[in-house]
Amino acid sequence: MRRADRLFQIVQLIRGRRLTTATFLAQRLEVSDRTVYRDVADLQRQGVPIEGEAGVGYRIGAGFDVPPLMFTQDEAAALVASARLAQSWVDPAMARDIETALCKILSVLSPAARVSAESLALYAPAYALDDGTRARLQTLREAVQSRQKLRMDYRDVSGAPSQRVVRPLGCFYWGKVWTFSAWCELRQDFRGFRIDRIDRIEVLPERFRDEPGKTLAELLRRLQDESRQYDSPQKS
Repeated sequence: MRRADRLFQIVQLIRGRRLTTATFLAQRLEVSDRTVYRDVADLQRQGVPIEGEAGVGYRIGAGFDVPPLMFTQDEAAALVASARLAQSWVDPAMARDIETALCKILSVLSPAARVSAESLALYAPAYALDDGTRARLQTLREAVQSRQKLRMDYRDVSGAPSQRVVRPLGCFYWGKVWTFSAWCELRQDFRGFRIDRIDRIEVLPERFRDEPGKTLAELLRRLQDESRQYDSPQKS
């Protein structure tokens, strides 16, 4: 259990009883009494009106409730800005999910925060990606999640065509273009591909598992090592 979830549960458990001991909380949350003492002290410092002390028990005064998730006007504006930018640069399915999530967030804001967020004069053009690139991006993202191999027709920077079977590992946004990284079975190595240079893509029924030397973590480690070598001072 995450600590934030544990703190929330402590408040709920104390609210539901007239007097709650640290031992009871520790047993319910499967932590030590010492952890409970520390968590309760942190909640008290954050303004939660927990009364009592270690060894006696805890209670919360009548009328206290956990406030709903709230954002400041600046935080709400930042969320709207992020959502607007993201919707122009992601695939259709994710763009719809962003819109749904944003509506849920806006619905629980205070009136002032909502007006401020919705009036934010920051927009992203809807034509940032063409429809073909958006569709391919969604296919790739879903294949990464489902861990299915892909067959694709690809053109390199010079326009030379090739057909590849790859294990998709991740999609990357570079400010102007999307790329995706994969383990290429033709080259038997990692390769990066620009999504807008894919002519045709087919999701294969074959799924893949992580194998040593063919994972995203290994690719990222390799890139990090290459970056360190590039940045290190050259010996004369």
